[in-house]
Amino acid sequence: MKIRTATILDLERILEIYAYARTFMAQTGNPTQWGDGYPKKELLTKDIEQGQLYVMEEKNEIHGVFVFIIGADPTYEVIEDGGWPDNSPYGTIHRIAGDGQVKGLLQLCVAFCKTQIKILRIDTHHDNRIMQRAIEKNGFQRCGIIYTANGSPRIAYQSNKE
Repeated sequence: MKIRTATILDLERILEIYAYARTFMAQTGNPTQWGDGYPKKELLTKDIEQGQLYVMEEKNEIHGVFVFIIGADPTYEVIEDGGWPDNSPYGTIHRIAGDGQVKGLLQLCVAFCKTQIKILRIDTHHDNRIMQRAIEKNGFQRCGIIYTANGSPRIAYQSNKE
């Protein structure tokens, strides 16, 4: 599996993957996290332009997508019901999704991101139990609750492991 920066030519496939992910989340008890058609095409286009949207592909077929940003994330400035283990520089993984054809995409994503920076943060919705298990399985520690820009709470995690 190869990870590379997404291009505008990948956008239609990326939208298909997010549509699949929304359906999967709704069917597995998490209908509201991305229920409103999130992420929108305009946001993804901006992510591509900023060079922070990545795709995971095998044999020239894209199976997964995620956003990776190195640097302070305003969403993580305030954390409740816990705290960050430290405030060293970190990278944040957002909006990871797959097409259901390949297992272990989060593990591949984490390994790739750790080649860029050792401390990673990620968050997920309270109802997204599948992602919570995957995050914890990949060495992340639950740190508390953060709030997205629209005020929605998320469980926040950090990984300091090499």
